Amino acid sequence: MKIPLSLSVYEHAAALIDATPWDASRDAQVCWRAHRAAYELYEHFPVVVGIDIYNLEAEAYGCEIRRPTGTGIPAIHRPLAASSAEASRLPLLDPLRGRIPMMISVGQRLRAEFPEADVRIPVSGPFSVAQNVVGLNRLLLDVATEPAAVRAMLEHLVDGQVRFARSVTDAGLGVAFFESAAAPPLLSPAQFRAIEAPPLQRAMREVGEIVGGPVPCIIGGDTARIVPELLATGTGFLICPAETNREAFLAATMDAPEVKVRVNLAPEVYTRGSPEEIIRAIDEVIELAQRRPNVLLGTGAIPYETPPENLLLMKRYVSED
Repeated sequence: MKIPLSLSVYEHAAALIDATPWDASRDAQVCWRAHRAAYELYEHFPVVVGIDIYNLEAEAYGCEIRRPTGTGIPAIHRPLAASSAEASRLPLLDPLRGRIPMMISVGQRLRAEFPEADVRIPVSGPFSVAQNVVGLNRLLLDVATEPAAVRAMLEHLVDGQVRFARSVTDAGLGVAFFESAAAPPLLSPAQFRAIEAPPLQRAMREVGEIVGGPVPCIIGGDTARIVPELLATGTGFLICPAETNREAFLAATMDAPEVKVRVNLAPEVYTRGSPEEIIRAIDEVIELAQRRPNVLLGTGAIPYETPPENLLLMKRYVSED
C-alpha cells in the first residue's frame, strides 16, 4: 500500500442510493441504506454516520431545519439565541432530543452488520455548535466585542458535548470530533488561542477520557498557524486541510510523529479532475508522506455529486504494489 486512504463520506452517501440529503438525514432506513451502500463500495474509514453533520446538536437545542430544494444540504433556518450570553443560559444538551437517537441507532445497525468497520457518530466542537445556535454574524461580533461572554458560552456548551459523547460511547460507537467553524480565517490565530483553545482542549480531554483514548480532531480552514493548539488537545489524528499550507502544517507536527495527519486533496481534484490529475495530486501527497510517519491521504466532505469512479480510482491507485 502506498498510503492509507481516508474518505469523508456524508451527503455523498445519499447520492449512491439516489436519495436526497434531506431524506437520508431524516429517515433512519434511508440513512442506513445510504451509509451501507457507501461502505460496501468504498470500505472507507471511519464511517461517520451523518449527512448534515454539524446540525445535530443545534436541532436538539431547538433550532429549526427546513427542507432545502433539490439535493441541497439541510441547514439551520434561524439562530436560536440572540447572543452568546443568552446561549450560555440554555439547558445542557439532551442527547435524547432531535435526530441524535436516530443517528446512534443507524450507527449501531451498521456496526452490527460490519463489525470490522470504524463506525463513529459526529460530535461538534463548541464553536461549531455556537455558530448554529447564535448565528455566525452575531457570534463573530461577540468574539470581537465580548470575548469573555463567548468563552463562557463555549465552556457551557462543552458540558453538553461531553454528555453527547458519553451517550455515543454507551451505545458502543466511536466519536468523531468536528470543529471547522473555529478555523482561521473565521477566527484569527490570536482569537483562537484566547477564546476557543481552552474550551476545545477541555472538550477533547474529557471526551478522550470517556472513549478511552485520543479522539480525532477535524478542523478545516487555514489551520497551519494553530497546529500547536490542536496538538495540545491530546488528539491522535489531525487533518491538513486543502485550504492551508501543507509544508508549514507538516513542519509544525514534526515533534509529534505519533499523531496521524490526513492530508486532504482539493475538492476540485476528486470532483472534476481527470484520472491523470487525480493521480498527480495523490503522488504529491505520497511525496510529502516520506517526511514523517503516520501521513494519510484524504478528502474533505465529499460533495453529493462526486463521481464514484474518481474515488474508486483513488482507492485502487493507493493500493497498488
